[in-house]
Amino acid sequence: MTIAVSPQALPALVLNADYRPLSYYPLSLWSWQDAIKAVFLDRVNIIAEYEHSVSSPSFSMRLPSVVCLKTYVQPSRNPAFTRFNVFLRDRFECQYCGAHDDLTFDHVIPRAHGGETTWENVVAACSPCNLRKGSKLPKQASMFPAQKPYQPTVQDLHNNGRLFPPNYLHESWLDYLYWDTELQP
Repeated sequence: MTIAVSPQALPALVLNADYRPLSYYPLSLWSWQDAIKAVFLDRVNIIAEYEHSVSSPSFSMRLPSVVCLKTYVQPSRNPAFTRFNVFLRDRFECQYCGAHDDLTFDHVIPRAHGGETTWENVVAACSPCNLRKGSKLPKQASMFPAQKPYQPTVQDLHNNGRLFPPNYLHESWLDYLYWDTELQP
C-alpha cells in the first residue's frame, strides 16, 4: 500500500522544529500554497526549494520543498484508536491469513461474548477470514491472530509507516526521511 504523491503538485515536506517529519504515514506534506502561507505568517523556515517559482507583480519566490516549523509540536503520546491506525499497527495485513486486500477489522473476543472495541481486542482481518470466524471465540474457530493485539505507541506507528514509502520522494526530502530501503553505495 502506498500513498500517492503527485510531483507536479510540488508539495512541501513539513518537519517539526527538531527536523523530523511530523508523520511518516501519511507523510507530512503541505500544498505549495499552504507552505507559502506559512512562510508569510512566519511559522516556518524554508530548508530547501524547488527550481519552480511563483510571482506576483512585485514579488517572486521559489517554492519551498522542505519547511521546518519554528515552534515544536509535541507529538501525541497515545495514537487515536482508528481503523486506519489498527491497519497500520498490523501492517495492512490480515492477522489470520496474511492477505493485504479487502481489509476490515475483527474483534478477537467477539462483542457477542463480551469483547470490547479496544486496541487489545481488535485486529486487521480480511473479509473472508472475518466472515469465517464470525462471532466465534478464537479457539472455537481455530483462528488465532499472528500477533497479539496491543496498544501501539506513536513510534510503533511511525516505524510501520516507514515500511510503506510514498510513490514519490523528492530528492530534497531524502536527508530528513528514513525508509526501509537499500542505500545507494
